[in-house]
Amino acid sequence: MKDYAAHVDWIESRHDQMVSLVEHWAAVNSGSYNVTGLNALLDLLIDDFRALGGEMRSITLPTQTVVDSRGEPTEAQLGKALSIVKRRSAPFKVFLGIHYDTVFQADHPFQECSRPAEGRLRGPGVADAKGGLAVMLTALSALERSPWAANIGWEILINPDEEIGSPGSADLLRSAAKRNQLGLLFEPALPGGALVGSRRGSGNFTVVVRGKAAHAGRNPGEGRNAIHLLAEFIVRLNELYTGLPEVTVNVGWIGGGGPANVAPDLCRCRFNVRVTSEADRETFGGNLAALIGELNGRDGFSVRLLGDFARPPKPLDDLTLQALKHIARCGEEIGLSLQWRPSGGAGDGNILAAEGLTTVDSLGVRGEGIHTSEEYLFVDSLTERARLTALFLLKLASGEIRWLEKVTD
Repeated sequence: MKDYAAHVDWIESRHDQMVSLVEHWAAVNSGSYNVTGLNALLDLLIDDFRALGGEMRSITLPTQTVVDSRGEPTEAQLGKALSIVKRRSAPFKVFLGIHYDTVFQADHPFQECSRPAEGRLRGPGVADAKGGLAVMLTALSALERSPWAANIGWEILINPDEEIGSPGSADLLRSAAKRNQLGLLFEPALPGGALVGSRRGSGNFTVVVRGKAAHAGRNPGEGRNAIHLLAEFIVRLNELYTGLPEVTVNVGWIGGGGPANVAPDLCRCRFNVRVTSEADRETFGGNLAALIGELNGRDGFSVRLLGDFARPPKPLDDLTLQALKHIARCGEEIGLSLQWRPSGGAGDGNILAAEGLTTVDSLGVRGEGIHTSEEYLFVDSLTERARLTALFLLKLASGEIRWLEKVTD
């Protein structure tokens, strides 16, 4: 058996630097649509990841079609992705990725890091997923210091649009899936440090309802109140997955209307749908199309649906299970008892897996309060998860772990 201790233990000496990196990155707002902030953070990441070597390039992404305040499709600029590739000709290649955007836009009140309690770092995106960025960087640094590094090639993609469904980077992810044999993503771990086994699929949608404006007192009968019809749509949306217990819907935003004495002629909402299977996706999609068609038949109204299921379900297949078992064995060697569980969350691992790349996508930090103003990470999980990933990579590079070789229980 090879001696990996010196390379894995080196990570402990990087603890303070890892914490500082996360604080430094989290101080830059990188909301998915804050292109100025994304560009500023990208410059920092380029400097910090340059030490790994490899071919580095920033990639301009295509625009995303969104619905503007008039209910019309328009194009939104996205940030740039960062690609780093090393040892393209190596016989075994690993894809590593994580996003640098967050759900906290530039006008959100949650912008600063703090230490609410011993061992915790609170801040926007510290767990999802700037802590994961630090884990990925440090684990690869440990690999590059080892004598086995030359045996394995790797490709990094750090994208700016994961929190909005990766509309600009999805094609980059699909291409990377075809060039590599294994995918590792650094989304935060489940509570307690568990890995993710399967993930649900996810779709983001916008509904635009148009009616007819009218004076609410003089001629209310001439108006067609778009808010009223949208309210009916939202109520009935909850009926579409009756009998589909694995489907969930969340209406996250509503906009429209004006003075209370005017029947509004425009209203919009955005909602997210989660599914466990392609069959559920097809059933729910058919129900949704039928409802839109019915409401579109109402006199004086038009109802338009935009969006799609960008992330198919990610099942726990045999190869993913083997990868999880290999990683759990590595965890045992450094004192971790790792389990895996299904998750309702969706991410870029769904896209990679749909292209046939076996992917473990929860190697990031332990934390809580994700997507809220109480988001924090446990600082000891920075070195913990970096040690776990580094040991796994070292064993792959040395040949001790032979990919596709089954782990016996």
